[in-house]
Amino acid sequence: MLNLSKLCAAAMIAATLPALAIAAPAVAAAAVAAPLAYVPNEGSSTISIIDTSTDQVIAEIPAGDKPRGLAVGNDSHWAYVSDKLHGTLQLIDLRERKMAGTIALGASPEGVEISPDGRWVVAAIEEHNEIAICDASTNTLAFKVKVKGQNPEHAVFSPDGASIYVSAENGSDIDVIDFATRKQVAQVKVGERPRGIGFLPDGSFAYVASENADEVHVINTKNYNVAAVIKAGKRVNGIAIHPNGTRVYASNGGDENVSVIDTATNKVIATVPTGKRSWNMALTPDGSKLYVANGRSGTVSVIDTVNNVKLRDIAVGKLPWGVVIK
Repeated sequence: MLNLSKLCAAAMIAATLPALAIAAPAVAAAAVAAPLAYVPNEGSSTISIIDTSTDQVIAEIPAGDKPRGLAVGNDSHWAYVSDKLHGTLQLIDLRERKMAGTIALGASPEGVEISPDGRWVVAAIEEHNEIAICDASTNTLAFKVKVKGQNPEHAVFSPDGASIYVSAENGSDIDVIDFATRKQVAQVKVGERPRGIGFLPDGSFAYVASENADEVHVINTKNYNVAAVIKAGKRVNGIAIHPNGTRVYASNGGDENVSVIDTATNKVIATVPTGKRSWNMALTPDGSKLYVANGRSGTVSVIDTVNNVKLRDIAVGKLPWGVVIK
């Protein structure tokens, strides 16, 4: 004899399965959080946290005095922020969203970067003409390396982690440090007052913003020769490189815009307006949006990189210095 109640139950389950199959990917997608943008505000001594899915500020964290450079660990647990006035690296617990210690570096640290494997944090130390390397596994200072350049601002790891390129404001050179030997192995002549540095994903070329020259210099990382010089805007400063390597973005602080450079031709193909004193920048992991810190405006401009148009400005703290996205 047929059991009608069991047949009805089976029919209901069968009818429900397609809906569950459709709902499951949606739930999985919702569980994947959008990356967050972290903005150090040197004028208000805070870090603004922006949800890149909504472009809304969702938190403000105290960050010492005059924070500038910032790096975020690969597990998004720790943020490392230079405290210019106290000569320290502030440790920010991003899970608790509060300060949780310091690492003594030396007078006037500026740019901070993390190695590709997340193991090391490097900070440029202006007044001592050196870089400080911290061990991210123990949150301690590991060693320092002297550089020839005066007043270093940015120190950036190559994609393979083998080299660190250092820009120094009082000069026109890039210092190249071999990480394994902890020694400087080259000095490359670029334009006056080099600032931001970025590498193509394969590490073949490094792009350097030379602020006083209003130029971007392209360094061949195999032979340390300058392969191209690109005319940018007034007071070019920040450099960000698209994950697919086809575009380089250079912020022009004096012109209040960003130059978009085609890496196939090393030509500027678009210019996008920002806010006042556009400075350091970061791209979302998929490269679809560029976030630009506008120091004099107290905002971050969001740029659609597909259409090269500004989408909006987000109010943050005073004198935002840069953006990191994780």
